[in-house]
Formats: sequence, structure tokens, C-alpha cells
Amino acid sequence: MMKMAEVELLMTAIIPRGKYLIMVGGLVADVEAALAAGLSTAGDSVLDQFIIQNVHPELPPAIKGRVKVDRVEAIGIIETKEVASAIYAGDAAVKSANIRLIEARNQPGGKGLVVLTGEVGAVRTAVAAGVASIRKDGMLISQVVIPYAHEALLKSLTA
Repeated sequence: MMKMAEVELLMTAIIPRGKYLIMVGGLVADVEAALAAGLSTAGDSVLDQFIIQNVHPELPPAIKGRVKVDRVEAIGIIETKEVASAIYAGDAAVKSANIRLIEARNQPGGKGLVVLTGEVGAVRTAVAAGVASIRKDGMLISQVVIPYAHEALLKSLTA
């Protein structure tokens, strides 16, 4: 994949139940070329693949790891059954309101997690948009908005 186009490797991970995840980012044509090369090599072993066009610029750093933020007002959390759902939810959330993504990535057990912060109303809007983007697929495990979160939570979420 990486040799076929100018793409950035965002994440690779072993996912429980015998899965392996590869995420790349870049221009749409480059990602399409890299994905085609990967599909050609992997063949029938590929379970799923997708491209999110016009991804929000805050999403790739949130996929790579926890993004540092200076302060928190409200915290929103979306837990999903799969990491792909968390990526979709994170992109929808950050596009819907003026919030900061802290993370959108895989968690132990193959689950996905989105953590975001901002003003209470914006966080409620973003969580609702993220949940709406995955609810029809049955991928939502849980969602929560913590208004006026304690400052100690900031250290825990961005460590």
C-alpha cells in the first residue's frame, strides 16, 4: 500500500478475534491507489474497507493518539463495537460543532472510542451527530456527555 502512492500511515493494529487494521491518509486519489494495491495483495482475507473523503483535519491526529488540550469544559465520549465506527463517529462529531477531538481510535477488546471536548452545547451536538452516524449500523455501545468536567479529568484524558 505505502509503496503504491503518497499516503501517510495513520495506524496499524492487531484487533482481537483475528483481525488486523491498517489506516492510511492522504489525497483521495492516493488513498484509492493505496487501497487498491492493498486489496489486490490481501485478496479474500479483507473483511471490510472504506474511504472517508474530505476528512476533518482534527481526525488524523486523534487516530494516532491522544491530542493535548489546554482546558476542558464538557467531555463527550462515544464507545463503539468496532474501531471503524469510532472513526466515522469522530469525523461526524468534529464536522458538526466547534469542539476538539482528543481521540478517535481502537481500545482493548477491539472496541472504538471517541473522546471530545468543548462548550457543553457544542459537545452535546457533536456527540449526537457522531452517534447518529453509526446508530443505524448497531455499532453504538454507549455515549455520555459530562458537563463542566473536573480539571483532574483533563490530565487523565490527555496523558
